Amino acid sequence: VQLQAFGGGLVQAGGSLRLSCAASGSTSGIYRMGWYRQAPGKQRELVATITSGGRTNYADSVKGRFTISRGDAKNTVYLQMNSLKPEDTAVYYCNVYTWVLQDGMDYWGAGTQVTVSS
Repeated sequence: VQLQAFGGGLVQAGGSLRLSCAASGSTSGIYRMGWYRQAPGKQRELVATITSGGRTNYADSVKGRFTISRGDAKNTVYLQMNSLKPEDTAVYYCNVYTWVLQDGMDYWGAGTQVTVSS
């Protein structure tokens, strides 16, 4: 599975950005798609995930501000980020988790920078 993410950039606090990630290759086994982020000097952390059944999970820090969704083709995931804060500044990574023949595997995109200025 290959992942390509779009939509990062620079925005002022209170603004919005929308990230997109498209998966290609062997996408039939995708169970979950999501976004993680890593700020300088910090560990990578979960932002939001969505399963093939539509169940979502969010980090407490983004609840009520971020919304994750999947495209109609189910191989695209979006992250709508509203009311952005400087602490949201990080490299955001798209993630796909596949489940095929009783074996799970994680795939990661290259990352896209999101910078929120105060």
